[in-house]
Amino acid sequence: MKTRALMVALSMSSLMIAQEKDTIRVNLGEKEIIIITVDKENIKLDTVDAAPSEDEKTEINGHWAGVDFGFGVLMNNQFNTNFNTTPYWENDPGKSMTWNLNFFEHKFGRTVGFTTGLGLSFTQTAFKDNYLLVYSADTLFAEMDTVNTYSKNKLRSTYLTVPLLLDICSVKNRGDGFYLAAGLVGGVRIASRIKRIGELDGKEFRQNVKGVYGLNSFRLDATIRTGYDGWEIVVYVSCG
Repeated sequence: MKTRALMVALSMSSLMIAQEKDTIRVNLGEKEIIIITVDKENIKLDTVDAAPSEDEKTEINGHWAGVDFGFGVLMNNQFNTNFNTTPYWENDPGKSMTWNLNFFEHKFGRTVGFTTGLGLSFTQTAFKDNYLLVYSADTLFAEMDTVNTYSKNKLRSTYLTVPLLLDICSVKNRGDGFYLAAGLVGGVRIASRIKRIGELDGKEFRQNVKGVYGLNSFRLDATIRTGYDGWEIVVYVSCG
């Protein structure tokens, strides 16, 4: 698919998880949740030390882990939204959404370093009209459905993602100060399908059709993540 997608997102939370032998600490911005594992066979009557360890005090936080949510716009090779010869690529930005669940990160370096990790990206592109995407013999095209009317006509995909970001922050702790992370995010497609909800003869019907639909098995996104005090703005430019 020779299009480019631009996604601007607001990070919903700054999520950091650190695990000790019997304690899990979840940092949400300036708040911390402590989960303690209890050994029922050897219960000890002791106080809980909620203070961070020396290792945690010097821990280097990256700017990847968390949940991103945003809307996407399909663009052509000239970086505009005009598809005169292929109008079926004109999408509805209000219904074209992306969720990124970034569940693991590690930063090499301190205030300046490189951040990598793992995540899952869930993207749906909503088409404006009743076009049916057809992918056959390495050719992708679309046909207008003149019989059915669709209230939903979306292409959905799921990618496993790995980032490599140059990560710069004014302080070590993620919830404080200014930070800027920019780089590339590689992705491997693990699922894709078309979801349609329409009406025929006054009755609603649903279609879920798995397929490739011209999506690349691998994709490479450029991203910039910047923010202050636990809130951040995320911009993605996706090829393929």
